[in-house]
Amino acid sequence: MTHKRKPVRIFAVSGWDAVPAALVVIQFALILAFALSWWRLNWLERGLGLALYAFSVGWNLNSVAHNFIHNPFFTSKAANRVVSYLISWSLITPQTMYHYVHLWHHAGNADYPDAAGRTVDPLSIYQFGADRKPEPLWSYVFLQYFRDDDPFTLAKKIRSRRPRDADQAMREFWTIVIVWGVFLIIAWPFALLGLFASYLGQCLSNLSGYYEHLGGKPDEPMAWGVSTYAPLYNFVFMNNGYHAEHHYRPRHHWTQMKALHLSIAEAQREKGVFVIGPAHWLGFFEPKTWKVAVAEKRVEKAKKS
Repeated sequence: MTHKRKPVRIFAVSGWDAVPAALVVIQFALILAFALSWWRLNWLERGLGLALYAFSVGWNLNSVAHNFIHNPFFTSKAANRVVSYLISWSLITPQTMYHYVHLWHHAGNADYPDAAGRTVDPLSIYQFGADRKPEPLWSYVFLQYFRDDDPFTLAKKIRSRRPRDADQAMREFWTIVIVWGVFLIIAWPFALLGLFASYLGQCLSNLSGYYEHLGGKPDEPMAWGVSTYAPLYNFVFMNNGYHAEHHYRPRHHWTQMKALHLSIAEAQREKGVFVIGPAHWLGFFEPKTWKVAVAEKRVEKAKKS
């Protein structure tokens, strides 16, 4: 009697994850090609390339890298490590460190500061606000990057619970140093300007993050996030617009977010989920966001490990 072999599963959740996995490879390949061709380009082409790279960093953080945190693409741990390295090199941000910062974000869900002025969520828009109001947009967008812990502090925090993940995070960090060190040798202006463009991409991600929670309700799980159902944005950013739904069910796969929304739409309306029209990173065009009160002055607080 013959026994049929079970088909080998490549993707952990959905075959659709072949798309973001391919985009990871394509993005790094384009960055490599950009570096190698730098000296043959004129400054207009270089400027356009750097602008595209900056946008791609913000896009990846809010689509591919984000979805990879909640649902690793492959059943193979080795394949997932390769993806993690490629994302890290492309974004100049260790993916494992981003993974843990993002999980802490979900642990707090843009919470209000406690009596000591601390938030569980290190990315909370209320952390540097006042009177339970979010801080002003521009300080959050351009300063949040510098408020993050340095790689060594982050690795130490990860190591307290997951030593192997801390080791992986540091391997990603040091390979970033090596890869971008090679870029520095190939075309030093590309490497230096690329670092700045990566920062701008992080700012784009912060801009999205601000409007993903401005108008949300930190005390209401179903309304922790702010959603937008703009079709083109959700297509390009892999349904990142379904942000209230995502915070309510973080492990829900990106391909099923619309179905989740339809199944809980009535409950969302009852809980007052805040919905905007444009993409999150264009949230300042939404008149409803203009009416959300923000802190007049940003209150700086000493950061404690």
